[in-house]
Amino acid sequence: MKSFECGTLVPGCNWHTRAEEDAEVVRRAVEHLRAAHGEDVIRPAMIDNIKARIRAEHKVDS
Repeated sequence: MKSFECGTLVPGCNWHTRAEEDAEVVRRAVEHLRAAHGEDVIRPAMIDNIKARIRAEHKVDS
């Protein structure tokens, strides 16, 4: 599972998402940036910034 916290990119934003694939995390993050932060144009550098902040969640055996 992969996760992204918007606050790592936009200080003060508490939005976060989780998905199995990086591409889905990026898609959701871009959608959020457009809807919540008014970003009309998502440049390649913004995609790179999102990808750099995606974290893998490690499973904990119980």
